[in-house]
Amino acid sequence: MKLLVCGGAGFIGSNFVRARVNEHGDEVTVLDKLTYAGRKENLEGVKHRFVHGAIEDPAAVADAIAGVDAVVNFAAETHVDRSISEPDAFVRTHALGTFVLLEAAREHSLRYLQVSTDEVYGSIESGSFTEESPLEPSSPYSATKTGADLLVQSYSRTFDLETVICRGSNNYGPYQYPEKLIPLMILNAIHGDPLPVYGDGQQVRNWLHVSDFCAGIGHVLAHGASGEVYNVGGPDECVNLEVVERIIALTGADKSLLTYVDDRPGHDRRYSLGSEKVKALGWEAEVRFEEGLAET
Repeated sequence: MKLLVCGGAGFIGSNFVRARVNEHGDEVTVLDKLTYAGRKENLEGVKHRFVHGAIEDPAAVADAIAGVDAVVNFAAETHVDRSISEPDAFVRTHALGTFVLLEAAREHSLRYLQVSTDEVYGSIESGSFTEESPLEPSSPYSATKTGADLLVQSYSRTFDLETVICRGSNNYGPYQYPEKLIPLMILNAIHGDPLPVYGDGQQVRNWLHVSDFCAGIGHVLAHGASGEVYNVGGPDECVNLEVVERIIALTGADKSLLTYVDDRPGHDRRYSLGSEKVKALGWEAEVRFEEGLAET
């Protein structure tokens, strides 16, 4: 396939580009504005065409989209803490940027895949979210991602644009910018810096290795039904405090580095995704958390 991968120099996007080029032989154009979390170095050694620009810029999108078969949109502001202090950037990227991409995809009659998040569902005390669960976002990050998802669905229903949405659980693995829990704790542990844990550290996350998420996205791109949403959840749940304790053990860091800090406003307590729909397409997570964390 000839793919336009938006946000392809970021964490998940760069892993997806590597997989599509190296394992599938796809021709990939990457559109990325290279913010602090998007780096050309993440794509070193991978054959691709690169367009520097933002998804909310129609001229950059027009340049990047020429001649492709499908659009995969990873481009996002992803850190919840930043959405609390700078929500305007999240509105621009997620709302306006998604609109610009959808208009371009509609003009060229392309298949469009939106990469989304389990955070659109909010928090769940027990059980797992399905694709029919209510959308109850808790932060400006998840609210603007929810808005983008709804915009994508509206283009499917109103304009018959061929769209699919992938909602992933918490990703980890290579090339992740060190502001998220796992890479931050790994680097701080290695360098002997404090390991800050929000609140009581008992938040539960459904961990998904980035290679498994990229494979799930590939399955949905190839086989997903137009207009549908597909959850891609990890095989294991783990309490945040336990994740930090595992990293301390793996790195040999001093346990005294563990510190508790004030909890984040609107911090969701637990995420869990059911993945039956994407499993029916032939996908299955392959990396268990214990193995993937040690490798990371």
